[in-house]
Amino acid sequence: QVQLVESGGGLVQAGGSLRLSCAASGRTFSNYTTAWFRQAPGKEREIVAAISRSGDSTYYADSMKGRFTISRDNAKNTVYLQMNSLKPEDTAVYYCAATNGGLGSRSYEYWGQGTQVIVFS
Repeated sequence: QVQLVESGGGLVQAGGSLRLSCAASGRTFSNYTTAWFRQAPGKEREIVAAISRSGDSTYYADSMKGRFTISRDNAKNTVYLQMNSLKPEDTAVYYCAATNGGLGSRSYEYWGQGTQVIVFS
């Protein structure tokens, strides 16, 4: 299995940017489709973006298109989420996840512990 550790969360003013990182260890990272999810207080967890094993295909939730960019560096066993033009409604705990399935997978087997992002106006 694979272990995931997120970092890069914090406090940022609306309109600002943050880059989240997710470091993987364990089995071969390039074997896994990876994704970022988020969960805001009182809300259900939602997918933010996903990236294929090779990094050549991506998926974004509609509300994140054009503002967020997911990428991965398999040599460094790391996946990133660049978040620009942040809004207060982006405030949430952000989770990294990995699956043996493809980009369209609805379930992810491996999860990190999450990193908090707070956007203030």
